Amino acid sequence: MKRVLILCTHNSARSQMAEALTREAARRAGLDLDVYSAGTEATRVKEDAKTVMAEIGLSLDGHTSKTLWDVPDAQNFDYVITVCDSAAEACPVYPGRTHRLHYPFTDPSGGSLDRWRAVRDQLGQQFEAFVQALKAGQPVPESYEDSPAVPVP
Repeated sequence: MKRVLILCTHNSARSQMAEALTREAARRAGLDLDVYSAGTEATRVKEDAKTVMAEIGLSLDGHTSKTLWDVPDAQNFDYVITVCDSAAEACPVYPGRTHRLHYPFTDPSGGSLDRWRAVRDQLGQQFEAFVQALKAGQPVPESYEDSPAVPVP
């Protein structure tokens, strides 16, 4: 089983949505992934993130904002993916076997629900492409720009 960690600054929006979307994509693909999200600082999961995820049938209820050190076996991941520039800069060094990726997404905080939906949908396409590449045994997209457009069911 592959382990995936998705990092953002506060683990309050983008990384939380990406975690849920990645788990769902893996479930649909029949791929056994162990997926976590964390932040460089812990705060709270934002209500707008919960709202837009519920719109597509994914619940963030029960999700909590956590730091890397709150994640089980925090130094043992196959993939560590940062979804904001600040987290990419603050991300700790990982052992050689860890594949680090950076998929930057706009912070929807303070924006309209339409902005939140747009970021959710971009995350969905990116992490669907990531899961599909893993399932196919192909290299994962190295960047957001390298990801093929994948329809999200």
